[in-house]
Amino acid sequence: MSKKEISRRLFLKGTAAAGASVAAASLLAACGNEPAPTAAPTAAPTAAPTAAPTVAPTTAAPTTAAPTEPPATERPVTEPPAPEFVWETGVTNAESVTGDPNRNWTLWDPADETKTLSREGRGDIGENGAVSSPDAWSAWAGVKVMQAGGNAVDAAAAVAFAISVCDPQHSGIGGGGFMTMRDAKTGEYRFINFRETAPTYALDGNYWPVAPRNPDADPTDPNTSWSVVAGTNASTSGGRAVGVPGTVAGMAYAVENYGSGKMKLADLIQPAVDLAKNGFWMGPTTSSCLENNYNNLLKYPEFGKVYLLDEATAEQLDRPIYATGDKFTNPDQVKTLELIQELGPDAFYNGEITDAMINVINKYGGVFIKDDFANYTAKEKQPVEGEFMGKKIISTPLPSSGGTCICQILNIMEAYGTDKLKEYGHNSAMYLHVLQQAMALTYADRGVYLYDYGEEVEKERAVMDALTSKEYAKYLASLITEDGMVEAVAHDPFEFEHQDTVSYSVADKEGNIVTVTFTVNGIFGAKLIPDGYGFILNNEMDDFNKNPYHPGHIAPGKYPLSSMSPTIVLNEDGTPFMTCGSPGGATIIAAVAQVILNVVLFGMEAQEAVNAPRINSSLSVENRVGAEVMDQLTAMGHKVTDWGEWTPSAGSNQIIVYDADGKLHAGADPRRDCKAWAF
Repeated sequence: MSKKEISRRLFLKGTAAAGASVAAASLLAACGNEPAPTAAPTAAPTAAPTAAPTVAPTTAAPTTAAPTEPPATERPVTEPPAPEFVWETGVTNAESVTGDPNRNWTLWDPADETKTLSREGRGDIGENGAVSSPDAWSAWAGVKVMQAGGNAVDAAAAVAFAISVCDPQHSGIGGGGFMTMRDAKTGEYRFINFRETAPTYALDGNYWPVAPRNPDADPTDPNTSWSVVAGTNASTSGGRAVGVPGTVAGMAYAVENYGSGKMKLADLIQPAVDLAKNGFWMGPTTSSCLENNYNNLLKYPEFGKVYLLDEATAEQLDRPIYATGDKFTNPDQVKTLELIQELGPDAFYNGEITDAMINVINKYGGVFIKDDFANYTAKEKQPVEGEFMGKKIISTPLPSSGGTCICQILNIMEAYGTDKLKEYGHNSAMYLHVLQQAMALTYADRGVYLYDYGEEVEKERAVMDALTSKEYAKYLASLITEDGMVEAVAHDPFEFEHQDTVSYSVADKEGNIVTVTFTVNGIFGAKLIPDGYGFILNNEMDDFNKNPYHPGHIAPGKYPLSSMSPTIVLNEDGTPFMTCGSPGGATIIAAVAQVILNVVLFGMEAQEAVNAPRINSSLSVENRVGAEVMDQLTAMGHKVTDWGEWTPSAGSNQIIVYDADGKLHAGADPRRDCKAWAF
């Protein structure tokens, strides 16, 4: 019976409880034990008579010697005992991650059968360095690199490769992103773009089946909303969803140009190799994402090969996929990582890994050629710069909309009046009203002005400068009233223009800062894995505007628009203050802006700022703000959506703050499996 059929039957049987963990003792009880083989007899057969018969026989009997040993008795035929079934389960605790019994932390309570994420213990404080990352394993990989003498860039590369192993549903070497950094020696800051690009044959008009959402709308209007034809999923899964991955090129570029020089790229990949080879305990976020993608695991066998249990194990456990607490290894990804260690980025962009990527992409409808990979390069650009309450904001330029939008939101909030906002109080109804209005105005501009301008560098910079100008923010802030709703439409920033105008975080005590946001876009990206190589390919092409008349439409070699916003905040004198970033698609901008407001405007400590309830631009609200606040917002005319207490959809902030006590305060988001480590 095939793995696919076994998985299907188990799932239909109602036993595919991928989110539950099974204790080792109950596993053994369910499997049973083979009976022990029957023991060989220990007693000898009856002894031969020693006395002669009393009557002589009429015919002489043949003389035979009495046996000196008893005849051998044949042992009963039995099957050898089956080896005892052992399935390794465990808990992500501090000692399992760091090897240090003095560190005290667990991602979930070992006694909790539901394996619910613990909200406590996510942050850390240290004097020398800190890393805040989507999972504890990759964060510790970064700490180990800094402890061994590497700088923040070295550590960031180690974290990226480890994330590919331990947080595959969100990111990895099959994706791409952005890096924002500060060099402590020079005080300079830089931005590296390793975003995915469209392949050569991504020709608009026939790449996907698309059509206007409203058949009565003018199809030639750039602002008409278009979408991929329902039921095809062409832009979200399969070969036409994939962009050329940039992570390997980006990390190699960063290490070569800004690493410490003490470590080679191969050294920085080694923690990821160890994790893929030796295994780690799977967390609740990954296991729940696997459960939600069960049908895709069956639909794409290369994907299922890595994350479905083998037939024998599936039968023993009575479930088809990995669950929280299972020890997970990825031998195929070990092969990939070791090839990159040996041959460098060429192994990925011009070697057998390339061939495997092209094969699986084109098998599922893609049109990739080798030049798509061979021609890929990471690029440096000038970051976006802004200012808020005396702090300098350094963030992402296009093709990310994030940096521009964050600066614009903060500018509007400052122009509205920071004293007034403090009087309203953090997450009061009036504060959230103003924040949502600022976001709505910003997102309206995003949809019109922000996209990849390609070679039109001067035009691109002019647009970002106009949108982030203080004068434009004053105009937008003037539209916000306490008792009304703004019209969320784009305005003209050029009327006010003037001339002076991913994610994980790594920082050290010298002031070297690196913040990275990178992704495979949707959960498990395009659901494709190059056969035998163990890593997920992105579905980043879905970020292109589907309207072929919009300037952000798909085209060969073009970057899709992004919201990823790895951001650095500096003091007025240029010294480091904080670093932050978040995953989460369009909610990234809202998540990063709010955590900056929490720290700078309201003076919150790092972990407190990360934990605080959030909203998004359409006013989905984490209900920890309180029912009264949500009722007040509704009375103001807002359409409020209850987001629950803690939702991963609200983003996942990873921040490090250079606190007044001289230490690094790292905060990690409890909405997912995130953890910060410091030393």
